[in-house]
Amino acid sequence: MAKRVYQVWKGSNRFIFDGRLIFGPDAWSLIITISLVVIPVVIFCVFVARHLLHKFPTYNAGYAILVVAIAFTIYVLVLQMLTSARDPGIIPRASHPPEEEFSYDASNRIDSSGRHTPSLQFPRTKEVMVNGMPVKVKYCDTCMLYRPPRCSHCSICNNCVERFDHHCPWVGQCIGLRNYRYFFLFVSSSALLCIYVFAMCALYIKFLMDGDYPTVWKAMKHSPASVVLMIYCFVSLWFVGGLTGFHLYLISTNQTTYENFRYRTDRRRNVYDRGCLNNFMEVFCTKVKPSRNDFRAFVQEEAPKPSPNARPAEPEDDFGTYHRSKVEDDLDIGGDLLKISQRRSIQEFDEEIDRRNDSGRPGTASESEVVSELDRQVPFTGTEIPITRTDARNSSWGRRSSNWDISPEIFTKNTSVAGSGSLVTEKERLVGERK
Repeated sequence: MAKRVYQVWKGSNRFIFDGRLIFGPDAWSLIITISLVVIPVVIFCVFVARHLLHKFPTYNAGYAILVVAIAFTIYVLVLQMLTSARDPGIIPRASHPPEEEFSYDASNRIDSSGRHTPSLQFPRTKEVMVNGMPVKVKYCDTCMLYRPPRCSHCSICNNCVERFDHHCPWVGQCIGLRNYRYFFLFVSSSALLCIYVFAMCALYIKFLMDGDYPTVWKAMKHSPASVVLMIYCFVSLWFVGGLTGFHLYLISTNQTTYENFRYRTDRRRNVYDRGCLNNFMEVFCTKVKPSRNDFRAFVQEEAPKPSPNARPAEPEDDFGTYHRSKVEDDLDIGGDLLKISQRRSIQEFDEEIDRRNDSGRPGTASESEVVSELDRQVPFTGTEIPITRTDARNSSWGRRSSNWDISPEIFTKNTSVAGSGSLVTEKERLVGERK
């Protein structure tokens, strides 16, 4: 059965509802974030807002305090889910490096035989034009592509994200092109919710002081929940309020958090800045681009592509019914020629082959055919001496002779052994009988 994209996804993301929602690998942190929002609001509704329902009798305005708190909390949670449960702008990985950028360098690599082997290379960076200015883009080894401008690879999610801002652990997702707007609204709405709860708690303390608890200490002692919520909202406001102010600055200058921290000391010109108003319009008034990934689509298997450095396999030699690999064939034939050379020269052996052909045997017998016949008559016994060959042999069919070089130390050893008469094999005896 064919698998879907989310089932074979190579990133570190987590999917639920059959790939409809995508989260980062630290999605468990959402539970903490939701708790930090929901629990204080529940405490506020039970211990503070409930006592304010009848404080504004006109049009029952006191109920609005409770309704606003609940509605605002739901709004913040929806923004959080829109930030953390959608594709932030992941660029799909390539199945192979960009072949149009390949180049071969034959000046460095040398194989075991001393020959130069070209190595595959391509540039690690290249320049593209953005608003009339050259911008360098880098090659991503993991995703096997050149990252578009403002794109960066997130080490936590293991994906290249377009217009990468940062990876936020509080929402368990990368912040990029497709969810930055919702992230900013989530942070700013959380700051407003803190201000709202803080203000309503302070208002309730004021009502207590106007009633039966004339001093601040007595009012706070009567409603400790209000005091705890005020302290909590004050501390949280430093965090979410600070983030809101910082991202307002980034939006006005058309920067990302990644660019601001990385290039702030370079004093380089920001080629993406189009003016404060246009920068805000770009973030809040442009249509969100559709995702480049269809996580529920079925995976289409591609045929394996040969490597650029791969060489075609050499066909095996076939002599009759005796099949051998090319290396074994070369060694056996080389051993036979060496033993023949101990008794006569190669020229004499060629003359004998010609005499055999003239005697009525049809066709032209090559050295390989003669040696192959000897191999079938006398099996390999392991006493043959190895040969060192200088030229790569493509095929011995139809050729009269090949160039074989004998290692000096092997040739000396073979000569001394042959002189003592102890190395005459069965194949040499058959060659002598043919003579």
